[in-house]
Amino acid sequence: MFIIIIDIILVLVIIGMFVYPRWNLKRNTKIVEEAEFARLMPTSQLIDIREPNQFRVSHILGARNLPSGQIDQSLNALSKHKPVLIYETGKPVGAAKVAKKLKKAGIPEVYILKKGLNDWTGKTKSGM
Repeated sequence: MFIIIIDIILVLVIIGMFVYPRWNLKRNTKIVEEAEFARLMPTSQLIDIREPNQFRVSHILGARNLPSGQIDQSLNALSKHKPVLIYETGKPVGAAKVAKKLKKAGIPEVYILKKGLNDWTGKTKSGM
């Protein structure tokens, strides 16, 4: 009986490890497709959370580079009165943590580009 209870607890913990990150991401932000992201761009703050060397190679036209590892130091550079759009290279992995920090800092609307820069078909700027 004791072993069955332990097994059930372990299964619940494993399920929780997969479910919680998705739930937390949805609670802190909205993941949007490219069309919605592009529609929001003119009235929002566009942030590329990749490292500066990646940003210099290519980025969405009009984006500012605030790397995810430095987002705490960059919070004052963002307006709390305009939505923030964030993206990275591909699927949102680090974006979830950044979105959580932005929400905690008082930014009410945070959007993430669903498939990132890899699938972006809009205008980009190449530096190299």
